[in-house]
Amino acid sequence: MTTLNHLFGLYSSRILTESGFIDGTVLIKDGIISEVISGKLQDQNIPIEDLNDLVVMPGIIDSHVHINEPGRAGWEGFETITKAAIAGGITALVDMPLNATPVTTSKETLKVKIDATKGKLYCNVGFWGGIVPENIDLLDELVTSGVLGIKAFLTHSGIDDFPNVSITDLKKGLEILKKHQVPLLAHAELDEIHDDLLAFENNPTNYNAYLKSRPKEWEDNAIDMLIQLCEEYQTPIHIVHLSSANSLDKIREARAKGLPLTVETCPQYLYFNAEDIPNKNTLFKCAPPIREKENNEKLWEAIKDGTIDFIVTDHSPSTPELKEITSGNLKLAWGGISSIQFSLPVIWTKAKERGFSISDISSLMSTAISKFLRFDQSKGLIKEGYDADLVVWNPEQKFTVAKKDIHFRHKITPYEGEELTGVVKQTYVSGIKVFDQGEILASPVGEVMMNNKSS
Repeated sequence: MTTLNHLFGLYSSRILTESGFIDGTVLIKDGIISEVISGKLQDQNIPIEDLNDLVVMPGIIDSHVHINEPGRAGWEGFETITKAAIAGGITALVDMPLNATPVTTSKETLKVKIDATKGKLYCNVGFWGGIVPENIDLLDELVTSGVLGIKAFLTHSGIDDFPNVSITDLKKGLEILKKHQVPLLAHAELDEIHDDLLAFENNPTNYNAYLKSRPKEWEDNAIDMLIQLCEEYQTPIHIVHLSSANSLDKIREARAKGLPLTVETCPQYLYFNAEDIPNKNTLFKCAPPIREKENNEKLWEAIKDGTIDFIVTDHSPSTPELKEITSGNLKLAWGGISSIQFSLPVIWTKAKERGFSISDISSLMSTAISKFLRFDQSKGLIKEGYDADLVVWNPEQKFTVAKKDIHFRHKITPYEGEELTGVVKQTYVSGIKVFDQGEILASPVGEVMMNNKSS
């Protein structure tokens, strides 16, 4: 295991830098990249690991995960999710404020969350706070306690202790967030009763019935409202897990106006298509739902033209029982896709077919996210002075997702059995090799990431 206070280097013919690939050596000392040089360093006093032509690039960052600890660690916990993360080349996560007990809606509950991380982090972890109708007066203190932004649900979140907010609540919250210029993240669905919702009640194992029960209009109407709020308050608003391509033109128009609006989407909306999802398979259930191929190809186009800023997983696990695997009941099943360990190869498998480069993927899954999180002066690039958070991988090698290789708590995922391209070989967190050739190497070395407004 590599240790701190030790100068060493990684050589590869494919080091990904700001200017593209170089044949070079990354020198690392005290967890920081001390220098990036051309060629292989010839210095007998400095150990150099020769990685041949494996790709060395900034560690993946995932800003949308549900860790669920404390309170629901039986679903997922800090240890299992961060082990799965480093096995997938991910060096930093940001945890959503719900599904744990208590939810992260106050300074006090944030402390409970942070206390629960001790001795369990194999990668770095930050936290989103939440806005609910009852905590508007606590938002100022929550932001200055270190959360990276505030998450809102515009529809029922799935758990009663994190209720959705109204537009009135959002306006009050945005007045506070504007002062700090931290983002409001929004689950963008405005639900309403309609015939297809009632039809799904009577046909709860049919995927197409589930898809129709959460139509694009729910997302589109919510995004219209969020764009209006973004223009009114001129404070950052972020749309999480976009699945409806119908809203893309309105998002483009908002961005053309210079509004501080950002957008993410997720691997499940880019890899799977509704036409191919079998009935009674609850592993594919998420909200918003995975939509049709035509819709999802438009999401790829929006990634290509920059309308969608980055890609994150929305890893939202639960127990097999809550997932209703046996019954196949999509209405009763917990909505969430487990995928965090496989996000890089899932995206690369489909992206390379569409002409994306490895550099594009690094930007979409690391550099752009570090900028969104305001860690772009220390993460997301292989550059002198930056954290030595790195992934080493083979973008040509194929593998098939198998239960035996899964590190997240419950070995259930719709990607099981899928042949993917791109194998993670090593992961470094703060210069420490934490994952190598399928094995977790280090003890927990991750740290909690706080915003720069922390008091």
